[in-house]
Order: sequence, then structure tokens, then C-alpha cells
Amino acid sequence: MTELKVLTVNIHKGFSTFNKRFVLHELRDAAREVSADLVFLQEVIGQHDHWAERHSAVWPSESQYEFLADTLWPSFAYGRNAVYQQGHHGNALLSKYSIEQWENYDASVGKLEERGLLHCEMNLPHGKRLHAVCVHLSLRENDRRIQLAQLSDLVNKIPRDEPVIVAGDFNDWRQRSHAILERKSNMAEVYVSGLGAPPRTFPAFFPLLRLDRIYVRSVQTHHPITLPKTPWNKLSDHTPLLASITI
Repeated sequence: MTELKVLTVNIHKGFSTFNKRFVLHELRDAAREVSADLVFLQEVIGQHDHWAERHSAVWPSESQYEFLADTLWPSFAYGRNAVYQQGHHGNALLSKYSIEQWENYDASVGKLEERGLLHCEMNLPHGKRLHAVCVHLSLRENDRRIQLAQLSDLVNKIPRDEPVIVAGDFNDWRQRSHAILERKSNMAEVYVSGLGAPPRTFPAFFPLLRLDRIYVRSVQTHHPITLPKTPWNKLSDHTPLLASITI
């Protein structure tokens, strides 16, 4: 069996709450301390000319996901979702294991929000094939229902004997996704299974809403890991989730 540490966090494009500070360097240090095997990232900037110029003293020369990956996560994938005049942003996955193939599925509903499902496949030791899907769902509940159906369809196409981890920002403050994903694709949420409910993750400085998730299917064991309040409450508008998952 292979034990994985899985981290997911909406990095708010590298800024603290209310965009007060650019904190990507501090975020990378905190992520390194966790030493997760897989890191699911949402709101990652691939390019932003205006902010790069405005914060030129600290803005990395490479994309944010490459900067965060550095030497600790040699394999990474980026799914570009939102494209605008100054650049683009989306979801990313950083991995200590080689990502053999990946695809970013368009999950946008209408024209108000551009969303995607980043599906990566990697080979683990002992010949296991792992599927990881990084998600960032809509702010609107009706749109989320459609996106959860798309996610379920994607997961159901994966062979049942191949483990799946789905993580990210579900924007699901009413906690409707658990029943849908359990019924449609037989997925379990790590924190719901271990603690009875997902943790409050938003806003980071005083969490009230339970927006973030880690779902699994066809894994051996899974349990949540509690992260310290600091420094994470100052590194984004979301706090991260961490879990131990045995494949």
C-alpha cells in the first residue's frame, strides 16, 4: 500500500484576504512544511501582466504553479479556465509522482463564471494507477448541480479498481454535494467520514462557511489531518484541507 498526504487550497491568486498583501512566497514555505505528496490548487495565476508589473519586486518570473512546485513537486499540470486581457488563471495539481497524462474539462455553465475539472492520471508504486481531479465549482447552486453531474460522469468513466481523489473549492456552503456524489458516483468525503462534517474554511481569518472538500473512491483508508491556524489564516481567503489517504 502507498500512503499519500493530500493538500487542497484555494490560493486566491497569491494574495491574502481582501488582496492586502502578495503572499505567494509565504504560501510556498507553508506548503513545503506540510510536505504533501499531492497538492490541489485553485485560483492559480498562469499569467497576469498588470499584477506582475505592479508587484515586480516579488512577482515570480515563472507561473505561480511552477513557482510553488519548485523542487519539491517535480510533476505538475495546469488547467486554464478564466482568460482575460491581462492573462489567465485556473486550477493546478502538483505531484511528487509523475503525471502521465492530464486533461482539463470545461465545466462552465453560462458565461458568468469560467470553471474547469482538471483530471490527472499518475502511476504509483506497486503498479497502481491514481486519478486526481482538481475542481473549483460555481458560486450559484443551480450551476453547481450541473457541475456535480459532470464530475460524477467523469468519475464513473474511471475503472472501479482504480483509486480516485477529487479535491478543491466546491463553494458548497449548503453541503449538498455529499449526497449527490455519494449517490451518483459512490464517493466519500474524508472530513465528513472522519468528523461528521467538513471544516469551516472561509473566510480564512474567521472561518464560517464549509466550502472546501476532499472526496475519495476505491481507496484503502482515509482520514483528515488538522492543520494549525497560523500561518494559513493569513495566506489566502480560504484555509486549506489536509488528509492522509492509503492506496
